[in-house]
Amino acid sequence: MASESDFQQLAKEVDGPVLRHSDPGYDTECFTYNLLTPLRPAVVVGATSPADVQAAVRFAGEHGLAVGIRGGGHMQPYPAEDAVLVTLDRFSDVTVHTERSTARVTGAARWSQVIDATTPYGLAPMSGSSTTVAAIGYTLGGGQSPIFGRPYGYASDHVRSFDIVTADGVLRTVNADEEPELFAALRGGKGNFGVVTAMEIELFPVTSVLAGGIYFPAEKLGTLLRTWRDWAETLPERATTSIAVQNLPPIDELPEVLRGAHVVHMRYAYLGPAGVGRALLEPLRGVGTELLNTIAEQPYRQAATLHNDPVGPIPYQDRSLGLAALPDEAVETFAALTGPGSGSLLASVELRALGGALDRRPETPDSVPSRGLPYQLFAFGVGNGDLIPVLHDQLEHLFAEMRPWADPQHRRMLNFLSPEEALDPGTLSEVYGAANYDRLLAVKQRFDPHTMFRMNHTLRPR
Repeated sequence: MASESDFQQLAKEVDGPVLRHSDPGYDTECFTYNLLTPLRPAVVVGATSPADVQAAVRFAGEHGLAVGIRGGGHMQPYPAEDAVLVTLDRFSDVTVHTERSTARVTGAARWSQVIDATTPYGLAPMSGSSTTVAAIGYTLGGGQSPIFGRPYGYASDHVRSFDIVTADGVLRTVNADEEPELFAALRGGKGNFGVVTAMEIELFPVTSVLAGGIYFPAEKLGTLLRTWRDWAETLPERATTSIAVQNLPPIDELPEVLRGAHVVHMRYAYLGPAGVGRALLEPLRGVGTELLNTIAEQPYRQAATLHNDPVGPIPYQDRSLGLAALPDEAVETFAALTGPGSGSLLASVELRALGGALDRRPETPDSVPSRGLPYQLFAFGVGNGDLIPVLHDQLEHLFAEMRPWADPQHRRMLNFLSPEEALDPGTLSEVYGAANYDRLLAVKQRFDPHTMFRMNHTLRPR
């Protein structure tokens, strides 16, 4: 274990703060988006540059410590005890290169920061459903955009390069030509191979999008789900949709009609002429009473929040499952478990219709395991104290009952794995598939032979 003088030497080598449990600012530096997954590292390094990251990694290597990474703090399955935690907020930045329609994203820049930087140039990134998520962490897990996903594939398909500090403390720039195997592993391999300090991503010439959602009362959930399923199967690739059954909180931030309501939220985006996108909505007209309809042509900055995900931080538990099909029996089971009279306390249970370009492999090899998956099921419950075991049991029951329609290849989106699933090497091996998992493991053993990076979605020998 490192001595007091070792920690003092580390503090001299980095420009950012080096904090331990008793130091002022330690708790703030270790924040997480999910209040049920706190971080308690032996030491936290608030990196101000890639050089600080290198110093932290070298320190961990010299003393046999693991390295954890905190970007946006949305997925932190391990508390990182007895580890060095590196936080990346202090050098978060976005530089837009308009001549080649790309952006260089550094540190823990959130999607909201990327959107703000690209909007003045009439460009947009492949951000996800939550703009508070760190862009790099999201992209390492593939990244499914509710606007760009079906037209253009996963966010990781559109990465030009990564800068990464590997376990030997070396800062590398990797791309399709330089260390192509590592580049392929990073695009879908999460945080297994080092600390990614920067990435260059492609942008899209988009200023406005037809996007938003329709809120319905949950009383006709079965009818709504069947109609949505049949309609979603007819949509062109430029249209993306999902549907969620939600128990909304009684808070002033929501429109009055939604406060404390049990609703069905149908989300929709069309990347093309607004008139064409509106015409595609016709089959939904009259399917139920609309409590609120927010679908409109709007700036991308506003359209990017169409899911209305919680800004957080919040205490939550979640689960996910890839579904191979959604027959009537599955719809009926889903409705019985989440609709009126079900007793469900879950904040949101959603189905994302995938397909389109999300099914197609990019020209450059990658590691995203969910291509070809028709639906992603994701649910979360918000609460702490006595609610924790109640929500846990409801999540377990819901997913046990929906498992008959699970994808037989065990495909699902990496960014939706719960902390428990991320901790389980068996789950990761199933999700990736044996051949893909072994290929990733070979890359990890080359660049991280002692499994220094083991605080998130850790690849281990099967």
